[in-house]
Amino acid sequence: MIRFLTAGESHGPELVVIVEGLPAGLAIDAARIDHDLHRRQQGYGRGARMQIEDDRARIVSGVRHGESLGSPVAIRIANRDWPRWEAAMSAAPVEGEGTDLRRVDRPRPGHADLAGGMKYDRADLRDVLERASARETAARAAAGALCRSLLSVFGLEVRSHVVQVGRVAVPDPLGVPWDRINAIPDGSPLGCADPEIEKQMVAEVDRARTQRDSVNGAFQVVAKGVPAGLGSHVQWDRRLDGRLLQALGSIPAVKAAEIGAGVEGASRFGSEFHDEIFYDGAARRFYRTTNRAGGIEGGMTNGEEVRATGYMKPLSTLPRPLRSVDLRTHLPSEAAFERTDTTAIRAAGIVGEAMVCIVLAEAMREKFGGDSVGEMRRNFEAYRERLRAY
Repeated sequence: MIRFLTAGESHGPELVVIVEGLPAGLAIDAARIDHDLHRRQQGYGRGARMQIEDDRARIVSGVRHGESLGSPVAIRIANRDWPRWEAAMSAAPVEGEGTDLRRVDRPRPGHADLAGGMKYDRADLRDVLERASARETAARAAAGALCRSLLSVFGLEVRSHVVQVGRVAVPDPLGVPWDRINAIPDGSPLGCADPEIEKQMVAEVDRARTQRDSVNGAFQVVAKGVPAGLGSHVQWDRRLDGRLLQALGSIPAVKAAEIGAGVEGASRFGSEFHDEIFYDGAARRFYRTTNRAGGIEGGMTNGEEVRATGYMKPLSTLPRPLRSVDLRTHLPSEAAFERTDTTAIRAAGIVGEAMVCIVLAEAMREKFGGDSVGEMRRNFEAYRERLRAY
């Protein structure tokens, strides 16, 4: 089983992630991790924080001479903004009159501020928002990069594309082919596979910025080369679609997720929705000419591309604050303002890739086991031969 834990606050000294369950002998390249960390920081509509941070992975355990050891891999990612927050985020008590502790008393609608303050009995909401911040997803991106390296050994690739920003949407996201998604350059403003639609998306972000507002949309994550049979139908918590939906739904600001054309399927007849099955005798494989199931049937992968979409609400920190209440006086007040983005939809797609990589890597480990990459590969090849003979 692959497990990961993250730690760290948005303006603390660093983020930490520990990934357990990677087999021994996996090639680990810190530059590949840094590449995904860099991709997470890109996208039109990002704020000033992205101009400060230059995220780099410092591997501190579990890797020797470029290969995993089979023990937990720990990675540290420094926060470059920390020197300006040492007093406000100090782990030790801070004394001194006039010390800037950057207290937050006015909760932002839509954020974790008020709910977390009530749950943990914190009068200063910074105790909540620092961990609830999407800055935590940098650690997820690092964990996902490790899992991406494992998936690549078996020919699995994972990419994302933005399919909606505000009122501008790609007409048929499931119909966008892998080659176009894979060809999206890292420098693309919003990571849309259609340059003309992307221009309209950029204009939508500009409208939100002009109005001192926020806007988000939807991203789709696509996994290619996934073998049939990952996941299981036998218990609710082993169903791969449920695990993917939970993984995407855990990304900050994602309020809905679907597999394939799941939402659309609610308004279709079965004869219009389900993907008919065919057989290619030369290739000795079953295939489908449509993929409305998103590559998963009965909680298991069916050999087609896995496609999952996350829907992201507008960001809750607004330059033009919404109405709120001051916790000290209980009187009406404007919500607090923290540095923010106009949109983070492109970054959310990269984090979505990371989460899908983690879930698929865990499913591969469950299916093929092995303490080393070599043992896992032998199990995988034997299974693939059995599928050809089926």
